Amino acid sequence: MNEELGMRNEELTKVSLYFENGLMLEAKGFGATGTSVGEVVFNTSLTGYQEIVTDPSYAGQFVTFTMPEIGNVGCNAQDMESKGAHCKGIIVRTYQDRPSNFRCEETLAALLEKNGVLGICEIDTRFITKMLREEGAMMMVASTEIHDEKELKRVLETSPRIEDVNYIEQVSTKEAYVHNEARYNMDTFNYDKPQTSKKIIALDFGIKRNILNELTHAGMEVTVVPNDMPAKEIIAKIDSKEIDGVFLSNGPGDPLILKEEQEKIKKLIAHKVPLFGICLGHQLLSIAHGYDTYKLQFGHHGGNHPVMNAMTNTVEITAQNHNYNVPDNITEVATVTHTNLFDNTIEGLKYKDSPSMSVQHHPEASPGPHESAYIFTAFREML
Repeated sequence: MNEELGMRNEELTKVSLYFENGLMLEAKGFGATGTSVGEVVFNTSLTGYQEIVTDPSYAGQFVTFTMPEIGNVGCNAQDMESKGAHCKGIIVRTYQDRPSNFRCEETLAALLEKNGVLGICEIDTRFITKMLREEGAMMMVASTEIHDEKELKRVLETSPRIEDVNYIEQVSTKEAYVHNEARYNMDTFNYDKPQTSKKIIALDFGIKRNILNELTHAGMEVTVVPNDMPAKEIIAKIDSKEIDGVFLSNGPGDPLILKEEQEKIKKLIAHKVPLFGICLGHQLLSIAHGYDTYKLQFGHHGGNHPVMNAMTNTVEITAQNHNYNVPDNITEVATVTHTNLFDNTIEGLKYKDSPSMSVQHHPEASPGPHESAYIFTAFREML
């Protein structure tokens, strides 16, 4: 790393990486120290590293950034997508520890350190990305403490895999709260006040702050509730007209292991509760309708994925973050509204026999383009 731009190489901690395919690499570390095990994915976004690091959907994962320079604008409170950083670690080519931006309040290293997240740099991220593209997302252990290959292999092999852990229990809110912000206004450097006409509950599986901003901007008062809120309580609020619908949020991990959430959503579907899901919520809606998800080879992670809108026959550039997808035969119960143009996987659904809609991509972006933000308005209109 260039000495004028930040920490010198000799000031960085040694980090050893061991992948489940048997590869061992050495790198430098910033942020937290220790030993961490998780699944490695790559993200192709050119901006928005802070939003990615603080997205709860990355819990249990190491994020490899294909953008080579990370850290140069620092971090600030406005760009937090949650209360902390939830990923296992980040892997970057070059880390810049002297950020230059008028909104900067702390360095990325400081954010990672206080949240116990490993930062890994001075490593060939192009090589790692190509490896994941060819072999698929895989488990990895990274450590600033252990540098023996046999011991790293033992730690990796005896640790739970990402599909074995219910990460939403870690990232979901413990108490209900009302979200009282709308979009962030770059002219006033503050959040707009919501003007709402509908009321909804958002089941928090790892919800992003900007999703809440977009829901309120579209005219919905949002009460965020824990993931374990019973279906009967939600249905009672629907029947009493206390709320108009339910939002199923994004979140981390394998949706197939979330049995309680699946049963809850089945009950909401049976009661004809209006539902809107994004990412994990989209996948859980599919499973609740009887169509199990499957895992993609290396997933979709980035801010530049083209999606075809079947309703308007136009292409939208979208933000994506998922490793799992809904099956093609779900067209038996739902109409496909959006399709990924990279691999023709399903990106959006409107169900035929229930007031339910969902998208796999992230219409709130953050980071990413805002071409799909109209989907939040479509949900309010469905209510």
